[in-house]
Amino acid sequence: MAKTQDSNLIPQLPLSRERVLATALRLADEEGIEALSMRKLAQVLGVKAMSLYNHVTNKDDLIDGLVELVISEIELPDLTIDWKTAMRQRSRSAHTVLLRHPWATIPIVSRVNVGSAMLRYIDATLGCLHAAGFSLEMADHAWNAIDSHIYGFTLQELNFPFEPSEYAEAAKMGLPLISAEQYPHMNYLTHRVIDGSYDGLHDFEFGLDLILNGLDQLRKPT
Repeated sequence: MAKTQDSNLIPQLPLSRERVLATALRLADEEGIEALSMRKLAQVLGVKAMSLYNHVTNKDDLIDGLVELVISEIELPDLTIDWKTAMRQRSRSAHTVLLRHPWATIPIVSRVNVGSAMLRYIDATLGCLHAAGFSLEMADHAWNAIDSHIYGFTLQELNFPFEPSEYAEAAKMGLPLISAEQYPHMNYLTHRVIDGSYDGLHDFEFGLDLILNGLDQLRKPT
């Protein structure tokens, strides 16, 4: 006896905001936020574009929702441990999450993001710093300084034109442009990268330690 035409079909999952955002996040990670459109998202979901507007208002609302998903992946500071350790763990987590979602840093720093995940993230950070002895005003300066390092370092890492394994060869190719007479310090470091005695890698922890140690001088111990 012949099978009915739809006996092997998998039931279509109902469309929801969560499903729309999860699919959009995957597309943004794979192709970048610029390539994400409502039409393409609808095509991947197997629905008509107009049906998306029952779950997201427009592309701005879509991006706000994606930012919320990314921020929710970042580890909140742990109030039960030393504040510097908590801030270091939070910063490492944020850096890792932003590398996992390479498109996300710009929407985070260039938009007014006031979703619950973002507000919880900021308030928990302020609370950790305040509990450590910073005034709320100084805590606001502190977390902004920390996050400026996270975002700036992440963007530089994502957009640097060479992979770490290519540094020595790139240094060798660039050496003729960096004469010892005109640029003695850069010439010295370039030779060290070429001969392998210095890796030339940018160090996230180095900058983070400078900021945390500097901030420690400004707090009033509890």
